[in-house]
Amino acid sequence: MLLTITTTHVPATDLGHLLHKHPDRVQEFRQSFGTATVFYPEADDRRCTAALVLDVDPVRMARSRTKSADFSLAQYVNDRPYAASSLLGVALADVFSTARAGICKSRQDLADTPIPLELAIPVLPCRGGSDVAHRLFEPLGWTVDAVPIPLDDDLDWGDSRYVRLTLSGTVRLADALNQLHVLLPVLDESKHYWQGADEVDKLLRSGGSWLLEHPERELITRRYLARSDRLTADALVRLAELGDDVEEALEPEPSGRRVALNVQRHDAVLAVLEELGARSVIDLGCGGGRLLQRLVERPGLDRITGVDVSSTSLRVAGRRLGLERMAERQAERITLFQGALTYTDERFAGYDAAVLMEVVEHVDPERLPAIERVVFGQARPAAVVLTTPNSEYNDRYDGLAGFRHPDHRFEWSRAEFATWCERVCAEHGYTVEIRGIGDVDPDRGAPTQLGVFRRA
Repeated sequence: MLLTITTTHVPATDLGHLLHKHPDRVQEFRQSFGTATVFYPEADDRRCTAALVLDVDPVRMARSRTKSADFSLAQYVNDRPYAASSLLGVALADVFSTARAGICKSRQDLADTPIPLELAIPVLPCRGGSDVAHRLFEPLGWTVDAVPIPLDDDLDWGDSRYVRLTLSGTVRLADALNQLHVLLPVLDESKHYWQGADEVDKLLRSGGSWLLEHPERELITRRYLARSDRLTADALVRLAELGDDVEEALEPEPSGRRVALNVQRHDAVLAVLEELGARSVIDLGCGGGRLLQRLVERPGLDRITGVDVSSTSLRVAGRRLGLERMAERQAERITLFQGALTYTDERFAGYDAAVLMEVVEHVDPERLPAIERVVFGQARPAAVVLTTPNSEYNDRYDGLAGFRHPDHRFEWSRAEFATWCERVCAEHGYTVEIRGIGDVDPDRGAPTQLGVFRRA
């Protein structure tokens, strides 16, 4: 396995300072599965290249395996010694640990500055084809050259699942190394070691500064965590705690002070609840509890409930609200419980208002009638306050391809939302008022649609 890191920053030999590896020396680092060697094929003031070569010992790797192989001989017959994988990612993290932390006392200003870099990996497993490599690296500012490697140069057998990857860009070296550390096993969709809960911490340490705003953050998270639903849910909730929604990162910067769209959504929902005079509110799909936190601050609410299908989200909401430290009288106003909106639950009933904020678009369209029946037909709150994206506004977001969030199953236009609202009202005995949230475009409307349903 081979990785080369090249810079044309002048003087280029400063790369040795950033990597903490001298260009005049060949250095070896023992790994549990082989030996990592760092050397410099070229090093002068105008161009410098550092190479990391990983020599995998197949016998040592087979002995160190902690999980069963996919087939009986897989621990002996595999591509691990020849193709970049999590083995290279682990070696990179170990050998360049100080560089990944962005520390360089002799050149700290340079360590903090993006520099021209070219990263090359001659053989890289890429499940899903070269398009996946483009989707993962281009949003990070790289120019991507992912050339499929044919199964056989002489026979017309088509392309293998391997690519020759070259990344070019002006990037901070620490960011480049951390991105590789995360994305190598993501592209391979395999790891050579068993994953525990600490894998989420590793992902957030390496990806916390860039993963939050990545349009493929859910794909990256799920693949990195070996498609573990529990670990993936935990990671996505913790990522959401770090900043605004994905659409905030895509939204063009307006003149003057910017108010994030999710903040405007919260403000709009709270204003509606005040208009309704609601004294009891249930937040259906409360996530990490941001709206609940705002609700708790309002003295006029006697009963506040948060519901989510994810127990991890509810734990985050509990921590955000500070339930353990809250006075007993205050805590009595608040209830959190786990529940699915597609199944009848008597605990959903008896509220002045129910809130569905950015929830319905995460549900498969064929399951939407179940939510309609549970919320409007069975729970039947006096009012339902619902927000959802306006798909017509998506053209305003530079770089957005597809839906605003990778987990969205659909997004409605204004006409589609109005049609759905009218049908729900007719079937369940409600009236609706439709409003917009956010800066209004004269042709596209507002970015978020708001429906205020009142029981007739």
